Amino acid sequence: MTKTVKNMILYRLNFLKSLGYDYHDMIKLTNKELNISSLPNNIESLQSIVENCYLCDLSKSRKNVLFGQGNKDASLIIISDEPTKTEDELKSFYVGNVAEQLIKMVENVLPLKKEEVYLTNLVKCKSSNGFDASNYSSCSTYLLKEIELVNPKLIVTLGEKVYQYLCNDKTSFNKIRGQIVSFKGFDVIPTHSISYLLRNPSLKKEAFQDMLKIKSILELN
Repeated sequence: MTKTVKNMILYRLNFLKSLGYDYHDMIKLTNKELNISSLPNNIESLQSIVENCYLCDLSKSRKNVLFGQGNKDASLIIISDEPTKTEDELKSFYVGNVAEQLIKMVENVLPLKKEEVYLTNLVKCKSSNGFDASNYSSCSTYLLKEIELVNPKLIVTLGEKVYQYLCNDKTSFNKIRGQIVSFKGFDVIPTHSISYLLRNPSLKKEAFQDMLKIKSILELN
């Protein structure tokens, strides 16, 4: 971009501002600068940054940013991959068949109500062409800071993709599912994603066994 073009753009922006148009405050973070130490130690402030994030192409197609939802002091964090279309439209985790099944798993098996759990995703915006590794590379530091601030007793990852990206572990999911894995000082248990269970109901027994293990861990002092 030439200096002349830059000056023309700045002139146009200043002209629009003089007419009453407003812009987002400048975000100083870039992909290279984005690290946990540069993010706030307050989850509400972190949410504000995430909701005004334009680091990746998903910001161009999203309707809403879906930050974590639930108890910010939760003993349990549940992580999915990305917002669904309905979640993107309504800006809420608890919508649709997937949400109904998740609520049943939490409230019927665990000693918790859904409001006591903290839900979040690998990425905060819905993709238009499916989950992509580059999307997670932009969002991963937000997620790690989110986990640090909630400081849960246990993290549950829903699905092979979520576990592999979060823990950077390519171990066979059939081998690792239901096992306790250490990640950055936190205990992680991978289990099946809810959408996968809805497509393969015969695997609900395995998920139930995982939930019983999760319950036993949460009940320990």
